[in-house]
Formats: sequence, C-alpha cells, structure tokens
Amino acid sequence: MKLEKSIRFQPTSGPVVTIVLDGVGLTSNHDGNAVHTARTPNLDHLFANHPWTRLRAHGTAVGLPSDEDMGNSEVGHNAMGAGRVFAQGAKLVNESIETGAMWKGQAWAEVIANAKKGGALHFLGLFSDGNVHSHVDHLKAMIQQAKTEGVKKVRVHILLDGRDVGETSALDYVDPFENFLSGLRSAEFDVKIASGGGRMNITMDRYEADWSMVDRGWKIHVKGDGRMFESARAAIETFRSEAKVIDQDLPGFVVSENGKPVGPIVDGDSVVFFNFRGDRAIEISRAFTEEKFDKFERGALPKVCYAGMMQYDGDLKIPPRFLVVPPAISQPLAEYLADTGVSQYAISETQKYGHVTYFWNGNRSGKFSDKLETFVEIPSDVIPFEQRPWMKCAEITDTLIEAVKSGKYQYLRVNYPNGDMVGHTGSFEAAVTSMQALDLQLGRLIPAIIEAGGVAMITADHGNADEMLELDKKGHVKRDEHGNAKAKTSHTLNPVPFILVTKDQYPGWKLEGDIEKPGLSNIAATVCNLLGYEAPAGYDPSLIEPRAAL
Repeated sequence: MKLEKSIRFQPTSGPVVTIVLDGVGLTSNHDGNAVHTARTPNLDHLFANHPWTRLRAHGTAVGLPSDEDMGNSEVGHNAMGAGRVFAQGAKLVNESIETGAMWKGQAWAEVIANAKKGGALHFLGLFSDGNVHSHVDHLKAMIQQAKTEGVKKVRVHILLDGRDVGETSALDYVDPFENFLSGLRSAEFDVKIASGGGRMNITMDRYEADWSMVDRGWKIHVKGDGRMFESARAAIETFRSEAKVIDQDLPGFVVSENGKPVGPIVDGDSVVFFNFRGDRAIEISRAFTEEKFDKFERGALPKVCYAGMMQYDGDLKIPPRFLVVPPAISQPLAEYLADTGVSQYAISETQKYGHVTYFWNGNRSGKFSDKLETFVEIPSDVIPFEQRPWMKCAEITDTLIEAVKSGKYQYLRVNYPNGDMVGHTGSFEAAVTSMQALDLQLGRLIPAIIEAGGVAMITADHGNADEMLELDKKGHVKRDEHGNAKAKTSHTLNPVPFILVTKDQYPGWKLEGDIEKPGLSNIAATVCNLLGYEAPAGYDPSLIEPRAAL
C-alpha cells in the first residue's frame, strides 16, 4: 500500500499540518454567528492573504442519507481520513431496517429469543430525530418488530437531546411517542417509558472524560434508583421548573407505579443500546458487558443479553453483540502513509482525541505503525465548557509547536474542540470567547509551521459556532412573542473553510477550481500531493493542481 512519488508535485520542505477547527462553519448570516462576531485578526489575515475555498461537510458529502442531515465530528473525520465517502451510521441502519436485514441477523435473534424467555426487552439511547447519534424512527421500528415477534414486555429508557435538536424540544418527542406506545399496548404487550434524563447529565459520556455520568445513568436505568415520577412528561416539566436547564442537562428520573420503578434492568432481560454513533456509546456498553470493571461501583451485574445498534469499537470488540455492521472503511490515508514510511503525529484534548485517531484511521483504535505514528492526548477539564471556553487550546498548541519544531514528523493533524463543544452549550458569549482563544493559538502555530518550511491546511469537520440561534426556513432568527431569540445548540448545514497557508506566495500548486462540490473527502488526496505523492486510486480528487510555470 505504498504511495507512488508524484512527478507533478514536489514535496514541501517542511511538515504538512491539518488544523481542524471543530465546529467552525461559514455563513453570510451574522445574527448569532459567533465566528463572525469574535475578534479574530489572525484568521482574518489568513483568509485575506492565502488561497481558500469552502467545503461541504454535511449530508451526502459525508455519507449521510440526505443533504438535510447535519454533519458531525465522527463522519467528518472519517471522510477526511478515508479520502472517500462511505455510507454512515444512520444510512446503514435505515437500509438494514428497510431490507429486513436487521431482523434476520444473529444479534437481533438472540436479543428477541432471550426476551421471550420471560424477561423484558429494554431499549436505551438518545431520544430524538437529530440523526447524529440515533433516530427515534429506528426505536419505533424495533419496538414494532419486537411485538410482531412475540415479545411480551418492553421498557424504554430515554436520553433527552436538546443538542442535535432544539434545546427544549423534549416534549415534542415524548408526547407523540407516548401516543405511539398507546397504539401498540395491549393485554399481551406491555410497553412503557421506564427512565430518562439529559444526555449531558447521565449515561452518554465519551473518551472517559467523566465516568460519573455513566454511573448516574446506571443507577437510573439499571437499578431504578432516582427521583420518581408518574411519567416522563411530569419529570421534564418538574425539572425544567426547578433546575432551569435545557434538555441535555436535565437530571435523571425514574418512572414509577405504586411507588416502584416500572423498568429496572434485572437478570434475564435483554438490552439494546440504539445509538448508531460510537463515541458516546462505548462506556455504557462496557458497563454492561465487562466482567472486570472498575470505573464505578455497579453492584451486582445483571445477567442480560446486551447488543449495541452497531459495534462501537471494532478493535476492542465493544460491544461483542451488535445489530448492524459498521461501515468498512478500508485503506485510510494514515495506513498508506505508514506503509510509505511517512511519520505522523495526531493531537487533541480528550473531547476530540478519538476523532483524530480512531475516526480518522477508519474506526480503528490502534496505530498502523508504532514506530511512525505518535498520538498525544491533552486531558480535558471536567467542567461545563461555557465556564472555560478556551478549553485546552493553549496546551494543545504548546505541545504541537514542539512537535513541529522537532522535525520528526512529516504529517501532523490537530483538532481544536472549542467551536463545537462550546457551541453545544448554547452560550453565545462563551462561543465568541472560544473563537478568540482559538485565534490566539493560530497566531502562535502558523508562524511555527511556516518557519519549519511547512504548509498549514486549516479546515473544520462541520459547523456549529457559526449559528448559535435558531433560524426559520428563510434564514431569519426565530423569536418568541416577546422578541427573544432561542439558542441553537446543534450542528449546522453550513460549509466549512479550507485555507492553504505557505510561506511561498506562488508555490508549485494552486487550488483546484474544477471540482463541482468539494467536500471533506477531498482533503486526503491533497495531503498526498503536498507530501509529494500521488493519491491512491479511488480517492476523491485533490483540492490542488500543479501551477503552470510563471
């Protein structure tokens, strides 16, 4: 799998560095646009003085079912690292349900067979139609199929979103879903919502940033140990009044009848975690499937038949049982570079570390070469991001500059999480601060790359901080009867920047102008060309072409 040396492109004299400004999109709409509002003299200078273009980072450009689907960090990094577009989570699950392949699979058969022995079938996951981690339609299809196959008892544990959908939209999903369940419920089919809570409060931690979230979720879902309510609606309304927080931060709750939880998870039950995206599914899956477990005190581990919607980590086999085969991303850029002998370096803080390693490498946990690849994780602070919007961008930059100056690495990649993680909080002022902190780091990093004779590629995996207020279909800010705007916490459909920065004003290449709809998948071939190689056959075209002699 070695790359062929190019006769069209000369390699840069220094390192090639891909800088991912996570969650930083581009839009001409300035209302609620933290990227535009922030004072960013360094980024402004780069746009004004270096070649740049816009890249598609959502929908079909990153393997999602339609262009109505917002991009996300996982599919974005998959596309950047793979150099091609692969069908992704939501699309794979849709196809599996539509064709009936899911129901014919061994994992589904095992889950159903176990539940029919007399236990309950539990469904746990993110409860919305955001289509980033999950989709409520997948949940509905599985419940209907379970009834068709003779399961008698189903319990649903809902993780409220408010992040990939409207920040206070939980009841827009709960109420119709309760009606859906009422239409299925009968003397032979007992189905109820059993527990729930906000996705950023319980259960859905990632990259081991805060195991206490998973601990809280375990107590709520498994033990039925938490504040009890007669319904999910009652819990949501009460917590909104008391805690004054948006859906993603709502405390956990347990639905009860006659003072007892309606759906704790016990020996003999089956459990399906119905998220298709992996990062926030791994830890709860480990809690259910690992015999030796020391991240929190589980108590007696219930003997259940557990399945994930997908296998969230193919290398570590988490979980062992899964309903839909994950996308097979073969021959990613990192593998080609390793086989060619190119030294590589990847860095981020905990919140996005897995994105520049696992997702970038085609959903693989390990390295292709221990000798040639260096992965660096800067531990994230366990604190609400709006309270420290600069996050660890300075520490990342400190470490990355050392790596650039060392001369050890030919290709480096970095993810700065600020625009995305702070954007998700809905705090406009915090998002502005996060962008200004990022800009300071670009002012330090870019000169170091140029001094080393390198090239910087500044881009993003999707938008977020560029649209911090909810917009209507005409692009106008939504306002209530009092004129108040509503914060937006989800990703956007906006394109992302791609800026090429080099010391030479007229390098031996120029931005390609013939690609009709350039996207994130075009970046990998560009990296190959900048390193002096031809891209592999089958990769999407490079964003650069040789410049005619001046």
